[in-house]
Amino acid sequence: MIAQFLALQWKSFFRSKSFGTNLFLKIVMIFGAIYFAFVFAGLGFGVYFILKKMNLEPLPTVSGYIAFYFIADLTIRFFLQSMPTLQIRPLLTQNIKKNSIVNFTLGKTILSFFNFVHWFFFIPFIIVLMVKEPNPLNSLFWGISMLLFVYCNNFIAILIDKKDAIFYAVVSVFAILGVLQYFNIFNSVSYLSLVFQVFVKDWFYVLIPLLLLIILYVITFKFFKRNLYLDAGLAGKHEEAKTENLSWLDKWGTLGEFIKNDIRLIKRNKRARTTVLMSVLFIFYGLLFFTNSIDAYSAPVWKIFAGIFVSGGFLLNFGQFVPSWDSSYYPLMMTQNITYKDYLTSKWWLMVIGTVVTTILASFYLYFGWEVYLAIVTGAIFNIGVNSTLVMLGGAYIKTPIDLTSNKNAFGDKKSFNVKTLLISLPKLLLPMLLYAIGYYTISWQFGYLLVALAGVFGFLFRNKIFKHIEKVYQTQKYDTLEAYKQK
Repeated sequence: MIAQFLALQWKSFFRSKSFGTNLFLKIVMIFGAIYFAFVFAGLGFGVYFILKKMNLEPLPTVSGYIAFYFIADLTIRFFLQSMPTLQIRPLLTQNIKKNSIVNFTLGKTILSFFNFVHWFFFIPFIIVLMVKEPNPLNSLFWGISMLLFVYCNNFIAILIDKKDAIFYAVVSVFAILGVLQYFNIFNSVSYLSLVFQVFVKDWFYVLIPLLLLIILYVITFKFFKRNLYLDAGLAGKHEEAKTENLSWLDKWGTLGEFIKNDIRLIKRNKRARTTVLMSVLFIFYGLLFFTNSIDAYSAPVWKIFAGIFVSGGFLLNFGQFVPSWDSSYYPLMMTQNITYKDYLTSKWWLMVIGTVVTTILASFYLYFGWEVYLAIVTGAIFNIGVNSTLVMLGGAYIKTPIDLTSNKNAFGDKKSFNVKTLLISLPKLLLPMLLYAIGYYTISWQFGYLLVALAGVFGFLFRNKIFKHIEKVYQTQKYDTLEAYKQK
């Protein structure tokens, strides 16, 4: 049965309409996996000696911070790791045992790179510990325990996939502990170190994470088997409809109606809310650049790069999926008396409003100096004038239906990749960096900001002509988009 499942996966990959894209992405993912494997392996071999140079005991120190490591891993899984469905619906009508379907599906998650990458950190670290520490077997059992906790994280992420409140509550607790630790108010690391150092004392303590892993697997197995019905767990979730009064937008006519729909979409759907949350987190991305905490980001051009990201988090995250946000009712919308001009204009204004709000929220960067905030304002002008139209142009070629009830792939989707979207995406970041570099290295940094801002102003002034071209692109792609949204 396992061989048959693997054969189905193999045929699905090679018979897919997007086989070329999938093959390219697999190659890119392999190179990405190799890169992260080297990074984690280097960290695993080096962390022992780094901590020794800092006059810290490696094992107690790592044990103290390992809980935060697992929470960071859980956060990444929550937003990025998807449950492989294996096209469950067709399989349910065949003579296949449910146990086989669930076991194979859960088995695929165990082989996920989200689990495997941690081996490259823990195995080198365990080897160094066994060589340097007096009790090599105890170090080995500690390492095995930590790897078992990694796999526990795998099933915890699956179980809390639809339970946002639990996830955010746990992350908030550890975030508060991290802040208290940073400001030396409460030393949570010392207590956590005592907890995880238990696994060094004797071999039988490894049975604790092993037993926890077995329990989590059984719970996850029973949960999926119980909901493995076409009219139960796999059915769409129906909620009570709510009406909202947004009458203040009525004066804008059709434009106001579209904006109303987008506001409701963001408020009511998990995927849209997650995208907005990611956009808020983008505001703090600039701290990596403007605090000079990372030497690699000290080059002048990185300031405008950060300005684009800080001010354009909502635009880049939400805008890249226009019109995919409306994929569930896009065919119906195309039968109405709606012009692409009104539709695209409403999306453009929503992104402009989001950019302005984000720029205002980022005003705390004035603490680092007016030059820093000027980079953000300049980035906002470029985002409004240039990137707002580029993301909509790219959206015409992104024919990926969005599941609004899921928060997976909040940063993107492999199906949304193609050569045209790649070429359209390059100017979003490379063009402002190039313009700033020309101004900075020829006259001054002020002239660099001026060039970037002027590009945004000219884009804004000529937006009507640009919109006409984008409308034609959407019209030519209309039927391909409708066909793509029918595929699940």
